[in-house]
Amino acid sequence: MTSPCQLVVAIVDDEESVRRALERLLRSAGMIVRVFATGSEFLEDFQNSRPDCLVIDLHMPEMSGFEIMGRLCGRLPFVVITGQDSPEAEMRSVGAGAGAYLRKPVNDLVLIEAIRSAIARALPPAF
Repeated sequence: MTSPCQLVVAIVDDEESVRRALERLLRSAGMIVRVFATGSEFLEDFQNSRPDCLVIDLHMPEMSGFEIMGRLCGRLPFVVITGQDSPEAEMRSVGAGAGAYLRKPVNDLVLIEAIRSAIARALPPAF
């Protein structure tokens, strides 16, 4: 049974070793983690189940992180991770609403904080 306070995070990355490492990290931080190898797998699941945050790789063969961002249209906070950094990719990601733009290899604590911050920014203000 999960706690109502547990965060649900989806990871989309085409590299299996990255997915496994991120899944272990986020589970150890007390998060519920769902992993996807492709953007289409994630988008299909997103129709029925909405995570609190998405961690997304930019450069994937079938569907890029940019394409996934475009299809989400701001309906979900997300954090970008990439191994192919460029100023243009960072500007485009931040412009699309990324809570953070992180370069691989990602620092564990920085990623966890980026996820929590992205979710907090997406919440409506408390009265």
